[in-house]
Amino acid sequence: MPEGGSASSRLDAAWAELYTQHQRLAGVHPVTLFERDPERFEHCSASAAGLLLDWSRQRIDAAALSALGALAEAAGVTEGIEAMFRGDAINVIEGRAVLHAALRQPAGAGIGGAAIEAQVLAERARMLAFAGSVRASGEFDDVVHLGIGGSDLGPAMALQALRHHATGGPRVRFAANVDGCALSDLLAEVDPRRTLFIVVSKTFTTQETLANARSARAWLVERLGEGAVPAHFAAVSVNGAAMDAFGIHPQRRFQMWDWVGGRYSLWSSVGVSLAIALGAARFGELLAGAHAMDQHFREAPWSRNLPVLMALLGVWNIDCERLPTLAVLPYDSRLARFPAFLQQLDMESNGKRVGLDGQPVGYGTAPVVWGEPGNEAQHSFFQMLHQGRPRAALDILIGLRSSCGREDHQELAIANALAQAEALLRGRRGEGVTPQQVQEGGRPLSLLVFDRLDPATLGALVALYEHKVFVQSRVWGINAFDQFGVELGKRIAGEVAEAMRQGDASAAVSPSLRGVLAHVRARRGAAP
Repeated sequence: MPEGGSASSRLDAAWAELYTQHQRLAGVHPVTLFERDPERFEHCSASAAGLLLDWSRQRIDAAALSALGALAEAAGVTEGIEAMFRGDAINVIEGRAVLHAALRQPAGAGIGGAAIEAQVLAERARMLAFAGSVRASGEFDDVVHLGIGGSDLGPAMALQALRHHATGGPRVRFAANVDGCALSDLLAEVDPRRTLFIVVSKTFTTQETLANARSARAWLVERLGEGAVPAHFAAVSVNGAAMDAFGIHPQRRFQMWDWVGGRYSLWSSVGVSLAIALGAARFGELLAGAHAMDQHFREAPWSRNLPVLMALLGVWNIDCERLPTLAVLPYDSRLARFPAFLQQLDMESNGKRVGLDGQPVGYGTAPVVWGEPGNEAQHSFFQMLHQGRPRAALDILIGLRSSCGREDHQELAIANALAQAEALLRGRRGEGVTPQQVQEGGRPLSLLVFDRLDPATLGALVALYEHKVFVQSRVWGINAFDQFGVELGKRIAGEVAEAMRQGDASAAVSPSLRGVLAHVRARRGAAP
């Protein structure tokens, strides 16, 4: 890192050096990098918390990676990591600490300070005791989790990933969409006498969640009466008055804090439905896996630090290679919802165009994250990845053991994943290859390899991507922990809903909405 000068001048110099390194490598095929370094895998891989990261197929070498490290230091990544774990208000726009790592800490870790640790451990004990009582009582056959976004995606993704560990408790289901279809389908299948609803909304005002919660409440009251509500509803929220009005029993309310955002809240009481499904021991393993990655993130040098390396490779691909999308391709169908979870984590966190200084940033930030289970994706969009003009960076996730005991099938999945990685690297050209068959290869990809998809592994995977997003936000000088774009859409949705209720409210909406809103009213008012 250049010494002397202002922080901004050091940062500018680091960016300039990074672009110089990219120009040096611009015409170099990654296959050539393997030819130059027979031990490239050993030089371009690292392990931590049960995960292996192999970035040897990226168009990058030691000098370029060193330039990325200098950029990270100039951007204050090291200081930012420690500030986060101390509990400093690194969400400077809203004046809040960012302490999702505190939610998975064990006793004595002290993340965020002694007071935060005490709060976390006490609330975790309450939540796990409740989850244990639901599992042990046999009172409920079904638990319906009502939330949306960060209050839904994390637990829903994790339960699908770990469903082979969800034994001995009631069936846990999720309903998020405001159209009510998922809820209606669930209510048609469950017994009101043996169903518990868990409403997850920090403010207890989220439009979609409250619409589903009120419908579920009305359904229950119609069948069992008003007095059944306290026994069949629990909630995760900070809004005591709203929970009073709804009828949530005080002993079935669980805490959230303003120092954790929804998309980072899986580890808190937001995960109570997951704890009910898995049990306390398995839920604890999930937390332990994430904490192991936290410790690695804090302690490992950046050259072996998995979250930092993934973040810097992403900066390289977005800002140097000009690849605006990231395809996440797990070769385990139990991780089918993992790309969707990462969409919110990455795009809601870093989908920003203005920096902490209030000025537009001069480079790309969050990628468009997309993906599907890899083997199915081979038969849908891999053609574009191999030969299409749009190019993407890729993360390929590989489990070495089957999640369902089908080791012969898993062997085929591994073979397919590695074959695709090889084809995307090497391509196809040469004598006898028609123009239509030519594949350039050199598609930038990283492999993430783990032994088996279990709670600890999933915890480490999620924490890995959480920290990757944070490091990138520091490099880009943006705030990963606000979401004002989301909030604008929520406000306008309330205004449009009110205009629809008023009937003739043409003056109450913008010119761009009047025509289509009139059509909506006319068609909805017509006989079905």
